[in-house]
Amino acid sequence: MIRTKWTPMAVMLSFFVATFVSCDKKADSDGDVAEAKLSIDYEKYELENGLNVVLHQDKSDPIVSVAIQYGVGSNREKKGRTGFAHLFEHMLFQESENVPQDQFFKTIQDAGGTLNGGTWQDGTIYYEVVPNNALETVLWLESDRMGFLINTVTESAFANQQEVVQNEKRQRVDNNPYGHTSWVIDKNLFPDGHPYSWQVIGELEDLQNATVADVKEFYDKFYGPNNATLVIAGDFDAAKTKELVEKYFGEIKKRQEVEPLEVQNVTLDETKRLYHEDNFATAPQLNMVWPTVEMYTDDAYALDFLGQILSDGKKAPLYRVLVEDMEVTSQPYAYNSSDQIAGKFSISVTANAGVDLDSVETGINKAFALFEKEGIKAEDIERIKAGLETDFYNGISSVLGKSFQLAQYDVFAGDPGFIEKDIENIKAVTTDDVMRVYEKYIKGKPLVLTSFVPKGEMQLIAENSEKAEVVEEEITENVKTEVLDAEKEIEKTPSSFDRSVPPAIGESPKLNIPESWTAELPNEMEVYGIVQDELPLVNFSLVLDGGHLLDDLSKNGVANLMTDIMMEGTANKTPLELEEAIDRLGASINMYTTDESIVIRGNTLARNFDATMALVEEILLQPRWDEKEFARIKTSTINSIKRSDANPNVIANRVYNKVLYGENHPLAHPTSGTVESVEAITIQDLKDYYNNYFSPSVSRFHVVGDVSKDKALAALEGLKTKWEAKEVTIPEFPVANNRDKASLYFVDIPNAKQSIINIGYIAMPRTDKDFYPAEVMNYKLGGSFSGNVNLVLREEKGYTYGARSGFSGTKIPGTFTASSSVRTNTTGESVEIFRDEIAKYKEGITPEDLEFTKNALIKSNARRFETQGSLLGMLQERSSYDLDPNYIEKEEATINSMTLEQHKELANKYLDESKMAYLVVGDAATQYQQFKKMGFDEVKLLDKDGNEVTLEEVKK
Repeated sequence: MIRTKWTPMAVMLSFFVATFVSCDKKADSDGDVAEAKLSIDYEKYELENGLNVVLHQDKSDPIVSVAIQYGVGSNREKKGRTGFAHLFEHMLFQESENVPQDQFFKTIQDAGGTLNGGTWQDGTIYYEVVPNNALETVLWLESDRMGFLINTVTESAFANQQEVVQNEKRQRVDNNPYGHTSWVIDKNLFPDGHPYSWQVIGELEDLQNATVADVKEFYDKFYGPNNATLVIAGDFDAAKTKELVEKYFGEIKKRQEVEPLEVQNVTLDETKRLYHEDNFATAPQLNMVWPTVEMYTDDAYALDFLGQILSDGKKAPLYRVLVEDMEVTSQPYAYNSSDQIAGKFSISVTANAGVDLDSVETGINKAFALFEKEGIKAEDIERIKAGLETDFYNGISSVLGKSFQLAQYDVFAGDPGFIEKDIENIKAVTTDDVMRVYEKYIKGKPLVLTSFVPKGEMQLIAENSEKAEVVEEEITENVKTEVLDAEKEIEKTPSSFDRSVPPAIGESPKLNIPESWTAELPNEMEVYGIVQDELPLVNFSLVLDGGHLLDDLSKNGVANLMTDIMMEGTANKTPLELEEAIDRLGASINMYTTDESIVIRGNTLARNFDATMALVEEILLQPRWDEKEFARIKTSTINSIKRSDANPNVIANRVYNKVLYGENHPLAHPTSGTVESVEAITIQDLKDYYNNYFSPSVSRFHVVGDVSKDKALAALEGLKTKWEAKEVTIPEFPVANNRDKASLYFVDIPNAKQSIINIGYIAMPRTDKDFYPAEVMNYKLGGSFSGNVNLVLREEKGYTYGARSGFSGTKIPGTFTASSSVRTNTTGESVEIFRDEIAKYKEGITPEDLEFTKNALIKSNARRFETQGSLLGMLQERSSYDLDPNYIEKEEATINSMTLEQHKELANKYLDESKMAYLVVGDAATQYQQFKKMGFDEVKLLDKDGNEVTLEEVKK
């Protein structure tokens, strides 16, 4: 997995450190966020071999997180050998001397845990979250791949992961709109050979040319204990854990010394202007990027603020000029990325379809002029700081977030407790600092400017641009190369104890469902709550049934526009005033539309809950119906729809739903609508929807956090008395699985580097008695990384980055779907593998596989109640389907009682590969014809809207 980069402010907001925090804080008369005095509780020590160990105890849940961050990212690679850090991350999940092939994932899942890893420019991290009885198992696994791995790196295992990583590149980069943007920018911003001049994923040629010898050299240099930090956070015994750390990691030998990287900030002598015709883009995109400075410097903090001031919110100069005045885009972005050895400041604008990027560049310069003229007000700085306390607490709501942040600070600042200095640096930023860095790094300074435009729309590129030499992979025949390893026993690295024996796992934590409360208001609105007072936060949601189901399909998209327009001011507040009122509280309030509901979601400090709910009440009961904002939202939505028309994943989901649900069912149509339907919508349509369908009688409020039942109900007093119930009937749209044949549908995406595969049919609603048992049945087929389809397509064949299967369903029957994105030249074989694996699964699974399924699903419940977000989701599921308060206990009983016979019966009842729809979205020129010889009952070519076309029409 490649993770996006962290900047100082992003670090603080996203993964704030894990600690007990004592806060002396108070709110002013407006409920604004006051300063908090923070103290950090952690313990750090170092083993003799150089491994840094950081411990943080958190007894709130019976779980523990382990993270190991190595001081190696793509910045340690060399030109011609790029992608190694990320490739090696993949290798460490294969096997080690004492852990057999593919057992890392399976062992953790069998213990009820989850795991993964991530690589970015400056680092690599591996992590697990498990019930606390499995801590020793995690330490055994992590120590084995740190000190006892390299003898197991075989030619065949390496070749397989080369393929997996190449497929990840195709999926993330080559098959996506604007996927090559970062490659063009970094190659031209940083000089040749600079550690940031290549991408984390690496060059395809380098990945293909890498050898086992290269991997071993890389491992020996960078994967020693003296180049790593081990963080353990959660519910554990400190003394016993220290003994275990010493046992498993203490004997690992120190490796080569890794010298600290020198800061390598860069400057440009002149502006570089480049363009690329993008195979997947339907709208032009402009990026302007300036070199800046490394992380944790005074200028880096000020540049973070500059990005937000320029683009965030309706007061921002870029928004006012590009969105409101010129109407060339719906949202500009400005942000600073200060990394370990260098930094860059970016402005990114995806323009509306057909917009000349010269006008976008002109608009950005106008926004700069406006910024210089108006300057920066102290309130702008305070507005940015206001949300930090809330974001801090959100970041420490999970032990995993705590582990990440402690590791991050230790590796890059040399101190897990750097949070205090980090906060001081952020609080110290002034208006003068922000203007200073603007003039120092941005104003009139050379930059890299890129124009990415749709194929054939060269007239839209910014003037004086040169062609960027993007290297795109050619689609060729799949040549299978058999890599045979010499038959020899794996040489074992000596150890003071027998590492081949897995540690015993003690008794799993018992299921402990948090207590909840319910109420029904006189206006028929249902209320569900859970008190969780570990942190001074409250998360809430108001769900109104209906959503997309209530759309008139001739004007599809009304419900979606409703959730946009209602956040644009109230009868008493302009859009800007509403935005500022929310920001002053350090809160967030969002609305969105689903197929079956409209949701208002909020997050706030406990002390500001009343004030936040007063704003929710105002938004809900006093809509503004701002005509100007309505016009902007329509334009933004239409351009978003146009952009999505080039995204293969969006196309696949849209056509798949249409094939399965049929033309007349709402679920066959996207919630956003079509260009034509949105153009036809008037603001009166929105008012009618609001007047007819917004009612407490079809609404449910959920609240989780540091708020009592009495206080939560008191905050709803206004809605209780002012929001009157009305009768709302949610229409029913019958749907059934009446498929009687295997149909292959193909949608052409010329020159696609991957094919997206969706296979399935209509199954059952979430309310069906068999729904959860069927989910349990599917787990070993494709419900996890260790599912059969993933083990074959990814781990055995190397054709994909991942393959899954599963059941979806609400009150409306959902689908069974098996899906993946595969390398283009393996499309036909991959479809056959899916078909064969589904058929074979009906023959039954082994007792060992059933036991694995039971362990993974039951033991993972220890992690189910950790965060307010997860508890809120549980309440929403319970209220939506009228489930028993202890429904999770019933799910456990279903798992426990499942037999091999019941498993097989469910598989045969709900999996019939001979009657499924097989949808492929890919390159028809090279992949379509083969399916006519593969035994399908019918093979059809469809366009991007799901309409049948001929091959001749496609070629045109």
